[in-house]
This record gives sequence, structure tokens and C-alpha cells, in this order.
Amino acid sequence: MSYFRDFPIIEYKFGQEATPDLFRNIAVYADVIDQVRNSVTTYQDYQVLPDERPDQASYNIYGSVNYYWTFYLMNPHLRERGWPLSQQTAFEKATKDYNIRVLTTRTKLTDRFKIGQTVSGNVSGHTGKIIHRKLDLGQLYIASNTGAFTAGETIQSTNSSGVVETIVLHSTELQINAAHHYENASKETVDIDPEVGPGAGITEVTWLERLIAQNDELRQIKVIRPNNIRQVSDAFKDALRI
Repeated sequence: MSYFRDFPIIEYKFGQEATPDLFRNIAVYADVIDQVRNSVTTYQDYQVLPDERPDQASYNIYGSVNYYWTFYLMNPHLRERGWPLSQQTAFEKATKDYNIRVLTTRTKLTDRFKIGQTVSGNVSGHTGKIIHRKLDLGQLYIASNTGAFTAGETIQSTNSSGVVETIVLHSTELQINAAHHYENASKETVDIDPEVGPGAGITEVTWLERLIAQNDELRQIKVIRPNNIRQVSDAFKDALRI
């Protein structure tokens, strides 16, 4: 919390209160950090270690835990997306967030199996409701409490006109292990024909793999060089006071 100590204090009235309250004006920003971020002589690249907290990184770089706040000012992506998660925490987050059942088919879905329809498997006997579709991947996202469907089985659903629709499942898995997108050998996102599937040289990237990759990107940060940290920190605080 030492970061906020030098922010100016302002008065603020809530509603019709006669007496204003005092607050730190955390909206104040000093452009000294912008100058440092754009000067290669005052910063260096750093890779956050696995399970390393901001205060620990500060100590490892500067021998003090008091400069952790500079990481967020130097790296907009940390302010927007947060500090990188540990591998265990990232896996736990993916398990919690990506727990929807995903059904993939090689059958065209454009005019069938709409959001809100209930589907049932003719082999597994499981049922669920369609809550999302990714037509470019031939995927149906299913909310179901009855269990897993079976790859290769036929599933059916009755649409709003009373017509029974059927498709054959190519695969079924939880969202965490389902395809988020596909990449070529150059790691570029590519489109596929959902009725054919990915071709040669195309790699599936799952939701879990995408989360891990994004988390690893957060580990690459800019830090103020140790021999400049005190000078930059003092200049930033002086600018806030002014």
C-alpha cells in the first residue's frame, strides 16, 4: 500500500452531505513512467518466475519488496489482466470456468440445433440444453447434469416447429479440453471447414492450452533497471506531489 502514500488528498462530498470526506486521488497519473517505459536505457526485460508474487519479484530484482508497484505502471497488460497465475491456480481456474460439455459434429449446423433446444443421445441417453454454438468449429455447448454423451452416437432435438433434427457426434469433451481454435505451423490462427475438420499441419489449441499460453505471456514484463529504480521512484512520487 506504500504506492498510494504519495497520492494527493482531495475532498469529496457524498450526496447531500455538508461535510466532505478526504480521499487519496488515485486517478492522478505522472508521465514520468511513460518516459521510462519508452527508454531502453532505463528498463530491462524480465520473466516472472513460476509462483513468484509481485513483492517477491521486487525483492529478487531490487533487494526490496517496496517497488512491486512499478511493475504495473511499466506494463499495461498487468493492469488490464492481472499478475500471472501459478500453474496450479491457472489449472484450477480453467477447471472452474470451462466446465461446459462441448459436442462436435461434422454436420452443418447453420439451420438446426439452435440455442435453447434440448438434445438427447440415442446411445448414452443423456440430455442437455444448447446454450452456445460455434458454427466455425461445428460445436454445440451443452448445459447438462445427466453425464457425458458418447462420440459416434446420434443425438436428436425437436425444433420450435416440432421437427426432429439429428446429427452424429464426432467428439464430446468438457470445454477445458475442447478446441478453442486451430493454428498452423507458424502459430497463426486459421479457419477450418467444420464439415471436414482440420487438415494436415493444423494443430488444435484447447481452452486450457489457450489460458496457459495467455498466462505465460503475462510473465514477460519490463522492469526498471536496478541502478535506476530509486531515481525513477523518487521522480514519480515528486511528480504526484506536484
